[in-house]
Amino acid sequence: MEKFLKDWRQDAMNKHQYESAIFIGDKLLALTNDPNDAFWLAQVHFSTGNYSRAQTFLDKHKLIEHSPSCRYLAAHCCIKQCKYEDALAILGDKTPGHLLGNTNKSRRKLQQTSGNARNGVHRKGTGRTDGRGNSEEWERELTPNIKYEAAMCYLRGTCFAKQNSFDRAKECYMDAVRIDVQCFEAFDQLMKNCLLPPDEEWAFLEALDFDAITANGTDASQEAAQFAKMLYTTRLSKYKNPAEFSNAVESLSQHYNLDSNPDILLSKAELLFTQCRFKQALAITTSVLDTDQYNFSFLPLHLACLHELHQTNTLFLLAHRLADLHPDEPATWLAVGVYYLSISQIAEARRFFSKASMMNPHFGPAWIGFAHTFALEGEHDQAVSAYGTAARLFQGTHLPQLFLGMQHLQLNNMTLAHEYLTTAHNLCRTDPLLLNEMGVVFYHLDHLAEAIKLFHKSLHIAQEIDSDPSAWLATRANLGHAYRRQHQWSLALREFEEVLRQGSKDMHIHCAKGLVLLEMGRCWEAIGAFHEALA
Repeated sequence: MEKFLKDWRQDAMNKHQYESAIFIGDKLLALTNDPNDAFWLAQVHFSTGNYSRAQTFLDKHKLIEHSPSCRYLAAHCCIKQCKYEDALAILGDKTPGHLLGNTNKSRRKLQQTSGNARNGVHRKGTGRTDGRGNSEEWERELTPNIKYEAAMCYLRGTCFAKQNSFDRAKECYMDAVRIDVQCFEAFDQLMKNCLLPPDEEWAFLEALDFDAITANGTDASQEAAQFAKMLYTTRLSKYKNPAEFSNAVESLSQHYNLDSNPDILLSKAELLFTQCRFKQALAITTSVLDTDQYNFSFLPLHLACLHELHQTNTLFLLAHRLADLHPDEPATWLAVGVYYLSISQIAEARRFFSKASMMNPHFGPAWIGFAHTFALEGEHDQAVSAYGTAARLFQGTHLPQLFLGMQHLQLNNMTLAHEYLTTAHNLCRTDPLLLNEMGVVFYHLDHLAEAIKLFHKSLHIAQEIDSDPSAWLATRANLGHAYRRQHQWSLALREFEEVLRQGSKDMHIHCAKGLVLLEMGRCWEAIGAFHEALA
C-alpha cells in the first residue's frame, strides 16, 4: 500500500496536481508516520504558495529542530511571508564556524562517501549538542546536510539584504558558496547585485573549491569542476580579464554546445556593451528575445542598447507590449521609463523609473535611470542623492561613484569630484570612461601631466578591450587640449586631426585645430580650420 500511495503521490506531482498530491500525501503520512513523508507534504504546501500552512505543518510535527532541510524550508516560508526576523531566529544570524573551518580535503572525502542521504529528514544525530565524539564523527554526520546548510546561509543573506544590511548579506552569500560551490543562487546574488568589486569577484572565484564537486569517477569530477568554473567565469564583471572570459565562452561553446545558450549570449552581449559596441550587443539580445520574448534577464541590457542607438519606435512597441502582458514586472516599467527618456520626456521617465524601483528596491537599472533624470534636468542635488542611494545598494559597482563624481564635476566642485572618482577607481581600474573623467578633473586642476597620463591610459585600455574607437573621440580631444595647454603643438595637432579623421563634425575641434596651427605659424591652414568651424 505504501508504494502504491507514493507512486500515486509522485504521479500527481509530475502533473502539478497539487491538491491530489496533498490528498494522497496526507493519507500516506497517516499510514507511515514517517518524518520524510511529513517533510514531503510540507514541500507540497510550499509549492502551492500556502507558506503559513507549510510552516505550521513543520511545527506541528516537530521537524524543524531535527533536520537542516526542515529548518531551511521553515525559514523559507518565513521569508516568503516577509517575516525576516522570524526567519533569522530559525536560521541564526551567523554562519556556524564549524562549516567554514572544515578542511576541503576531508569534506570532499566525506561527500563521496555520504551517498544520497543528504535529501532526507534525519531524526538521529543531527541536532547540535555538546559532547560529540571527535570532530571527524561530527563532520561525518553533518556532511549529508551540507547543501542545506549552504542554502540556509543563502537565506540568511536574503534576510539581511531585505533589511538593507548589505555587508552582512554579502558575507552570508560568500559563506554559502564557500560551503557548497554549487550553491549558484548565492553566487548569482553576489554578481547580479554587484556586491563585490571586479578584483574581488575574480579573487573570490579563484578561492572557491571547485574540486569539491563530485561526479561519476575522477575524470568526470575534474571535468565537472572545470565546467562549473567556466560557467561562473561568464557571470563575472566584464571590466576585468576579458581574455579569460572569452576563453571560457569559447570552450563552453565548442565543447559543450552552448554557443546559442541564452546565458552565454547574455554574457557576450554584456562584454560588447562595455566595449561600446552597441549594435553587436543589440543583435545578440534581439536574437534571443525573438525566440524567448519574455526573458526578463535580457531586458535591461536590450533597453540600454536601444536607448544608445536611439531606436525609439522599437522602444515604444516593446514598452506597450510589456505593459499589456506583464504589468507586475519591474522591467516593464523600466522599459516605459527608457522610452520616455529617449524622447526627452524626463518627468514621465522619472515617474516610471520610480515605479520600477518601488516594485523591486534592489533593481539597479531603475535606480540609475531615476538618478539620470535629475542629472539631465540639471537638478544636481537630487541627482547626487539618487546616485548615493544606488551606491549604497550596489557597493561592488563603480558606476554610481563615477556618476557622483561627474555631477560634482559639473558643479565645478573638483575636490568632491576627485574624491568620488578615486573611490570609483579603487573599485574598477579598467573603465576607460572613469579614467577620462579623472583626467578631466586633473585638467581643471592644472595638473596637465597627470591628465595626459590618464587620457593615454583610457585610450590604451579602450584599444586593449577592442572597444569602438568612435566612442572615445572625446577622450582623444581632451588629450589634444591637454597637449595644447602644455604648448606641445605638434602632439596636440596630431590628436585633433585623428579626431577629425575618425568622423567628428564638432566645430570646437576645428577651432582648436586652428588655434594650434596659428601658434605653429601656419596661418593659412589655421584660416582653413576656422572656416571649417564656421561651416
